[in-house]
Amino acid sequence: MSNPSASSDPLDLAKRVLQTEAAAILGLIPKLNGHFQQAVDLLDGCSGRVIVTGMGKSGIIAHKLSATLSSTGTPAIFLHAAEAVHGDLGVVQSGDVVIALSYSGETDELIRLLEAIRRLGAKLIALTGNPRSTLGQSADITLSCEVPEEACPMNLAPTASTTATLALGDALAMALSRRKGFGEEHFATLHPGGRIGRKLMRVESLMHAGDSLPQVGPDALMPDVIHQMSSKRLGMTCVLDRQGALQGVVTDGDLRRHMTPGSNLLEQRAADVMTKRPVTIGRALLAVDALRLMEERRITSVVVVDAQGRAEGVVHLHDLWRTQMV
Repeated sequence: MSNPSASSDPLDLAKRVLQTEAAAILGLIPKLNGHFQQAVDLLDGCSGRVIVTGMGKSGIIAHKLSATLSSTGTPAIFLHAAEAVHGDLGVVQSGDVVIALSYSGETDELIRLLEAIRRLGAKLIALTGNPRSTLGQSADITLSCEVPEEACPMNLAPTASTTATLALGDALAMALSRRKGFGEEHFATLHPGGRIGRKLMRVESLMHAGDSLPQVGPDALMPDVIHQMSSKRLGMTCVLDRQGALQGVVTDGDLRRHMTPGSNLLEQRAADVMTKRPVTIGRALLAVDALRLMEERRITSVVVVDAQGRAEGVVHLHDLWRTQMV
């Protein structure tokens, strides 16, 4: 591939930079071998902590890798290589796994750590563009992120190499996450805030339960039913038997349908007005799926029930909208 310096046009240069970096990532695929599998095995069996270290641009990538590992089921910490040689190396203990990032494999601050890491009994995984370097040859496992050229027009600034290292780190984190069986429920626990957390929120965290659950018995007269609907402000109430099993729901729509001349609505009971076999969901359903269901069925609330059909709560459409999932 030609060097990006071949053109001074900004758009042409940008395209060549992206092509160079994309090629750098794709070029890693043939380099994947048994060493990658061994790295996953070592991290999965780690009895201590995972510590990621690097300097300069590699340090920035190391910091990101530690965050990605932590957010996908493998607690990790970032150790600044320069600070490590001035006392912070004390965080490394026997049983830990250190992931060291250095494209050259000859970064002074990292090389000075090698003997200490070995003496402390920690294992070392190296991500480097030069597996034959001091770092590459000293590590227990070495993964190559070598690229043919940088995307920098002068072929000097770390660009394609840092992109390749970032991608290789992501591949390692994702393979490890899958090995650990890390799923949506774990992801939701670790990401309670932001858009990701909202998309993975369960209805149990949004439902109106306990004293907030609108409920009446089948024999409740309509004045009591209407009072329950008004006081709980959900536009509906559950109709439950003595064991708490859901018999039906009474909604604003049910009231309107029964409010006809001569109907004597206020003299009727909940069982006479309720909608039988209403839509129900389980408490573990994702909030985004509950929202989709309610919009498809054109309903404003849905009852959450347990395996025995007992009402546990009610989720209202407005509660889901307030989470800003859409």
